[in-house]
Amino acid sequence: MKRPTLLLMLVILVSIFLFFLLNLLLGSVHIPLRSVWNILWGSTDESIIWQNIIWKSRVPQALTALVAGAGLSVSGLQMQTVFRNPLAGPSVLGISSGASLGVACVVLLSGAMGGVALSKLGYMGEVALSIAAIIGALSVMALIVYVSQKVKGNVTLLIIGVMIGYVASAIIGVLKYFSVEEDIRAYVIWGLGSFARVSGDQMILFVCIMAVLLPLSFLLIKTMNLLLLGDGYARNLGLNIKRARLLVISCSGVLVAIVTAYCGPIMFVGLAVPHLCRAIFHTSDHRILMPSTLLVGASLALVCNLIARMPGFEGALPVNSVTALVGAPVVASVLFRKRKGELEE
Repeated sequence: MKRPTLLLMLVILVSIFLFFLLNLLLGSVHIPLRSVWNILWGSTDESIIWQNIIWKSRVPQALTALVAGAGLSVSGLQMQTVFRNPLAGPSVLGISSGASLGVACVVLLSGAMGGVALSKLGYMGEVALSIAAIIGALSVMALIVYVSQKVKGNVTLLIIGVMIGYVASAIIGVLKYFSVEEDIRAYVIWGLGSFARVSGDQMILFVCIMAVLLPLSFLLIKTMNLLLLGDGYARNLGLNIKRARLLVISCSGVLVAIVTAYCGPIMFVGLAVPHLCRAIFHTSDHRILMPSTLLVGASLALVCNLIARMPGFEGALPVNSVTALVGAPVVASVLFRKRKGELEE
């Protein structure tokens, strides 16, 4: 890496540390920096309430945001590369819609068929939501993988993914119509996205799964660089196009499935961050883009979580509202700048 690139990476790493610390410091309850530091180093002299807030709320939330942001950003970069489409994102193939459909089937049918709303089941209900989302997302991903082996063009596969999303939305609409109000409310809250939903053992499992998946995605850097050259050049260089596309789509799909299962459908992070990294580093080389996308995604997700939990708010704002407010201007400004550069040339 060139020196400016290393310097930028270092700045992003420092921003992650800073935003992580701010996530621990700021919230509806003010905790002094010294107390936060003492609690993190295992001191039992601080207030037991402050200890619970740090260890049971703020640390899990910050870790979840960091890991989820990194996963969605890497997934978005993979999707934009394999489809060579700047508007491709983690939800483009209907995988997020599949997760939403899985959750809808469990949440919206539980009250109607079982007589007990899932929202009343507490921890067991949260586990059921995660399992349903994973099953729904992986089912759609399996369908997409099957279709990708039958279809040659990326555009066709993209359209099929969008259609799958529409079908899932239609089924969810029907389920809502026949569901009780309490279940609909629980489903809508899940759909708003939240980094606060994951805690305890769930958070540890989520971080461990992502800690395995994210390094594995770096094995596809060479493949993604070859895909950028176009199918003809990549094939001449010995790349099996169908196998490469299958691997990248599968990796991206699994990342989206796991994040959506634990955090709900988080929008715009996966779409905005790859554009932001290309604008910052002025390169299309995935040897630089992959690590930078991971780091910038983690940093941006921490910022969004910080805004969602701004001091003065009781509880937290919906994460999707914050990510859209932050992500949409980023994508728009990058695309405008790119267009302006093309016109000047």
